[in-house]
Amino acid sequence: MENSLTFFQVLSIAISALAFATAFWLYRWVSSQPSSNAKVAEVGQLIRSGANTFLAKEYKTLIRFCLIASLLILVFLPSPIWKDNVLDNVVMAIAYIAGTVFSAIAGKIGISIATIANIKSAEAATKGIKPSFMAGYRGGAVMGMAVVGSSLFGISLVLLLTGNTTALLGFSFGASSLALFAKAGGGIFTKTADVSADLAGKVEMGIPEDDPRNPAVIADNVGDNVGDVAGMGADLFDSNVASMAAALVMAASLGNPEKNIAMVLCYAAIGLLASIIGVFTANMKEGGDPTRALNTNTYVTTAIYGILTAIATYVFDFNWRIWAASAIGLLVGVIIGIATDYFTNDNKKPVRAVAKACESGPAFTITSGVSYGLISTLPAMVGIGISALAAYKIVAPIGAGGNEVAYGMFGISMAAVGMLSIVGMIISNDAYGPIVDNARGLVEMGDLGDKALEITDSLDSAGNTVKAITKGFSIGAAGLTVIALLGAFMTEVNDAIAAMGLNIEKITGFDVTNPTVFFGLLAGAAIPPVFSAMLMLGVDRNAQRMLAEIHRQFKEIAGLKEGEPGVKPEYDKCIEIATAGALKELIPAGLVAIIATLIVGFVGGVHAVGGFITGNIVSGLVFALFMSNAGGLWDNTKKYIEAGNHGGKNSEAHKAGVVGDTVGDPFKDTAGPSINTQITVVSLVASLTATLFLTLSIF
Repeated sequence: MENSLTFFQVLSIAISALAFATAFWLYRWVSSQPSSNAKVAEVGQLIRSGANTFLAKEYKTLIRFCLIASLLILVFLPSPIWKDNVLDNVVMAIAYIAGTVFSAIAGKIGISIATIANIKSAEAATKGIKPSFMAGYRGGAVMGMAVVGSSLFGISLVLLLTGNTTALLGFSFGASSLALFAKAGGGIFTKTADVSADLAGKVEMGIPEDDPRNPAVIADNVGDNVGDVAGMGADLFDSNVASMAAALVMAASLGNPEKNIAMVLCYAAIGLLASIIGVFTANMKEGGDPTRALNTNTYVTTAIYGILTAIATYVFDFNWRIWAASAIGLLVGVIIGIATDYFTNDNKKPVRAVAKACESGPAFTITSGVSYGLISTLPAMVGIGISALAAYKIVAPIGAGGNEVAYGMFGISMAAVGMLSIVGMIISNDAYGPIVDNARGLVEMGDLGDKALEITDSLDSAGNTVKAITKGFSIGAAGLTVIALLGAFMTEVNDAIAAMGLNIEKITGFDVTNPTVFFGLLAGAAIPPVFSAMLMLGVDRNAQRMLAEIHRQFKEIAGLKEGEPGVKPEYDKCIEIATAGALKELIPAGLVAIIATLIVGFVGGVHAVGGFITGNIVSGLVFALFMSNAGGLWDNTKKYIEAGNHGGKNSEAHKAGVVGDTVGDPFKDTAGPSINTQITVVSLVASLTATLFLTLSIF
């Protein structure tokens, strides 16, 4: 079977190479689309320059953190370096650095293509909806192929070179730690600019969303790229790597480990192949519905994955129970996406009810939006619970005779792999959103006409709806992934107990009536709200600084407010404020989560950490779902009113809707999606430091 395992490792690398080739072809196709409007090119270059400047400064800040972290890993992980296992620590440190580098590259590729595709999509809108859609979608697909290709390539390469599944946790921690700060930093930047631009422009002055008179408008478009493209790419890269790493760690600890590992790699490779096929079959007729086109792509890719994995299971004699767990994960992911769509789509009751409440003022906008956001957590939480329970129960019997728990947790990890199997398509759809959002702004600032504006409005609306679905999907996948990481933590602890010859009973679960476990449970549950508050306060402080700068410019630059010819705002001032504030705020929130994990571990040991992870998972999922869905609901409520309902633009209902959207912005694009990564980071830190907690805890 060892030769067979090598075959699947090489196959995974080969399909990753095919994904890179696909990304390159798509990049060339998007770049070759015609664009000749000087005004659009000028604004597009401002956005590109601002995004690259922020990314360079952010990565410079994060390099310092990553170097310190890699040094600590070299000295202490997987166990202190002075205990004669120097090579293991060196491998772990190198794997960590590789994870950060791959994650950073994913973000950079996303920025590079998004700031080209936005221009191409904007100018294509003058010819029709189909060419504009294809430019935006294929731009997003470059990101999808590059991110998933990188994650599968990195995991396969680390496993092929080291043969050490624990090193995969180091690689995953590198991806997660960079993603945590990239998502937090990008989220603070983008929502600082978005909130400021909306409040100063729409509420105070009653001017359009992307009016070039608004000093924050370029920073807002830059933010779409650094937050929703680079940050999101790093986030989903992290989730995909973490799900595979958790599954592989558990696969290696079970009977017939080579075949188990081969199955994980095979399913992940088929998922990427299905996404490649899905991207090439994606199309839309002139006059068609972009939302339907995007969702159809997802369903087609899902079907291809299900069929190909069933064929592979038969051909390679994999266990059908594990295939069923993977299929359940994918199916529940689609169902969670549909449930999210119900609460965020402006064709459904919740958005329309909140829009109606806007007529009574912003207080009712907030109250109703919060209420629907809280209700929206139930379907996804139950879905995650059902998929975890079903996967556990289906796979556990394989380990009959004393190994049911280990196999059951492996089943959950395979459900996570299944849910993230089509992540290439999910990222393509997600990255499409900010690209066409930018395109809409470029159409307005470039005066490309009402028809082009109508087309990009339609594409942008589809992007918002699909983005809400993909966020629900990614949060659901994060939920299963971190449950799988809890299983990986148990595996690492039990392996350490055996390796160190400790006279301690192996862990099969965590009893919440145990006061040590309960202490960890409460501490873990408190971290997501504190983490979220720190990020949103960062947006709040930064947005207040930017609003003051916008007011200064309108007051001091003669003719700016009136839109006199040749008078331009100082866009760079707002970009500088957003950049400085984001870099200042991004590190502390992430460090709180990491340091809290270490404190709980050194105080209460592995049982307290098990409780800590569990509390963090449950609390984190509720907060992430609530904030992402409430934010998406408020965003589409505002757009529904702007489409001419309940008084339309500049009405009192519209102003209330904008207030709701400014509350929802840091919910859905800063704190909500960052919690996914925070939970993953906590789980990985716990797994990597399990040996230390076994030997160095107070209780």
